[in-house]
Amino acid sequence: MIWRVETTHALWLLAVPVGALMVAAGARRIGLPSPLILVIAGLGVSYVPGIPEFELNPEFVLFVFLPPLLFAAAWQSSFAGMRENAWSIGLLSVGLVLFTTFAVGYAAHLLVPGLPLSAAFVLGAIVAPPDAVAAVSVAQRLGLPRRTVTVLVGESLFNDATALTAFRVALLAATGAGFTPAEGVGRFAFAAAAGAAVGLLLGPPLHWLRTRLHDPLVENGAALVAPFAAYLIAESVHASGVIAVVVSGLYLGHRATESAAVTRLIGRSFWKVMVFLLESVVFLLIGLQVRPVLHGLSERSWQQLAWWAVAVFAVTVAARFVWVFPASRIPRLLSRRERAREDHGWRGLTVVSWAGMRGVVSLAAAFAIPFTASGEPFPGRDLILFLTFTTVLGTLLVQGLTFPALIRLLRIGGARERYTDTVAEAGAQHAAARAALERLEELNAAESLDESVVERLRQLAEHRRLRAWERLGGGTGPAGEEVPTATYRRLRREMLAAERQVFVRLRDERRIDDEVLTRVMHELDLEEVALDRD
Repeated sequence: MIWRVETTHALWLLAVPVGALMVAAGARRIGLPSPLILVIAGLGVSYVPGIPEFELNPEFVLFVFLPPLLFAAAWQSSFAGMRENAWSIGLLSVGLVLFTTFAVGYAAHLLVPGLPLSAAFVLGAIVAPPDAVAAVSVAQRLGLPRRTVTVLVGESLFNDATALTAFRVALLAATGAGFTPAEGVGRFAFAAAAGAAVGLLLGPPLHWLRTRLHDPLVENGAALVAPFAAYLIAESVHASGVIAVVVSGLYLGHRATESAAVTRLIGRSFWKVMVFLLESVVFLLIGLQVRPVLHGLSERSWQQLAWWAVAVFAVTVAARFVWVFPASRIPRLLSRRERAREDHGWRGLTVVSWAGMRGVVSLAAAFAIPFTASGEPFPGRDLILFLTFTTVLGTLLVQGLTFPALIRLLRIGGARERYTDTVAEAGAQHAAARAALERLEELNAAESLDESVVERLRQLAEHRRLRAWERLGGGTGPAGEEVPTATYRRLRREMLAAERQVFVRLRDERRIDDEVLTRVMHELDLEEVALDRD
């Protein structure tokens, strides 16, 4: 069962995605991070009388929600950027996760009377991996330096593999299955290496298939199947499904330029919608978990629970600061190339340290804890669920809501990077337009083309060459005058609107069919999207 709904009314199943989309739409309209608002909304709705109890099925989350979300993030990530920041990403996604596991585990063991160290390490592994969805969305919107965003994205892609492996090892210890620390390291190394191998073995044949199908719908259908195939194949051989999905996604995304243009357009739109829907549903479900989490804790005092929740949250946040600042020096000590690059600085490290919001992977792992261990109730299961939820909620609310203010306070921005990007794009557009014009002249000399057609193509190439240069001036010339390409875009949009009105009127008068209207509207829409891109 996907989730258990304590009512026979099937419409409740529809209410979750519909409600999630409505809340997310409202959050986007007012400019707030939708993950945070969705969690708050779910939290509030869970206490409304008559609302049924929704319980996450951890296998459903890990097998259905996680693969496409990770795959889409990996697909859109920069392989070159990941490689350049491999040291920083590795220290966060592996070192920090293990450090947080031990720090939170020992703290919980000392704080909670009767909580075994093995069960406390289960809690530590559960809350160790940050979910950078909210942090990255804010960072990109506020224009953080690209290197900082790349490190946060890379961490969020790979840290789940470390945390889930650590969780399984801790779970074996808590349930009485004997193992040594060396066996735990061996399990982790095998899971990571085998997961990467599965991703690398799956990526090339999928890419080969996609480039030979010559059917955009089938090609994107193959891409949709890829994350589930990578995850299930890796998990079936006890490897890391997370790493398999990420590696295959990075490979296919890096080679996506070899696909057809239509395939890329459809795929980009499809994955945006898919990720938006899945993330909205997942974060709303996080908020709805309040009632199942609190069930079974009635015998404990609220003062005690609140103290433990605040303490675990504080240790989780502090562990990231304790690790990030000294660990940032390690790459510069070990790599000459890292020493040659500009470091993050204390402001950048502060932002990375504060960007530690937890998410759905932590809750899914918590709900995967078995009810019994060696024939006895699992020690502290209800309490671990509660502390997981309060930590997730605390990081989303405290860190998530203050993250934009922190970025503004520290005055960190990528304005110089954006200017450099625009200059580089202008140079590239200039070189590309020159190559296009040279090729046009070669074809004209060989085929004696119609001069009106050739002249129109020359103007189009010239227009593309000038766009990026004019963007450096913000679309205005001397004394705020509108530059030619900005005038062109404004007038062309007005012309497109006039064309649409005619096509719609002719459809309403039944002088053209709806199929004709759909085809011509698609052509006009593509042109307008190309204009809006500027």
